[in-house]
Amino acid sequence: MVVDDHRLLAEALASALKLRGHRVLAAAAPAAGAAELVISRAPEVCLLGTAAPAEPGAFDPVARIKRERPQVAVVVLGPVPSPRGIAAAFAAGASGYVRHDERIEGVERAIMKARAGEAAVAPQLLQGAFSELLNPAAQPDDEGQRLLQMLTPREVEVLVRVAEGEDTRLIAAGMGIAPSTARTHVQRVLMKLGVGSRLEAAALAARTGLLDRAGPLPRTPSGDRGAADRAPGPQS
Repeated sequence: MVVDDHRLLAEALASALKLRGHRVLAAAAPAAGAAELVISRAPEVCLLGTAAPAEPGAFDPVARIKRERPQVAVVVLGPVPSPRGIAAAFAAGASGYVRHDERIEGVERAIMKARAGEAAVAPQLLQGAFSELLNPAAQPDDEGQRLLQMLTPREVEVLVRVAEGEDTRLIAAGMGIAPSTARTHVQRVLMKLGVGSRLEAAALAARTGLLDRAGPLPRTPSGDRGAADRAPGPQS
């Protein structure tokens, strides 16, 4: 049985397999309905298409099929996944994973292996997965993202202005708020970041890359910060 949310793909693959002597039923169904179809038909092998193996819950249909029809061998058909994607497919109970651009001979071999109870994964796909697992790319420090998620959009703007050296008066004028409100925002930012001064906050934001993630301050059409740079009043 071939199940995919693209009917044309499901029918084309089914036709190609029929020409090679297989009895195949093609069906088009979204992910939510795929498990229902397979459970009701209970084929020997199911080729189950997925467009996004990295999405959360992508292999939930596989898990449900194996829970209710454990005798059905499920081979996932989809784009090249990450090593974690392959692991997630097998953890859900899949018998194999086939690239959606695989030749029909490769698909047929995967079906035969799955029917025999063997793991059906192309050697080059496994090789790529093992290579990535053994030589993982360096992961960027996510402390800046974590800190950014702690702040509201307005507090992020306040932090950027603090890092650029603006005092309370300039922050208030640039954001169109009262100085007392600006001072409150600054204190909340310091508290959330766990620092005791504006200098420490600016240093932490720069070190973690938070400023790069936050983006530039809003500008006026003339290209400067408008009233913020010209606002009168005492410094604080």
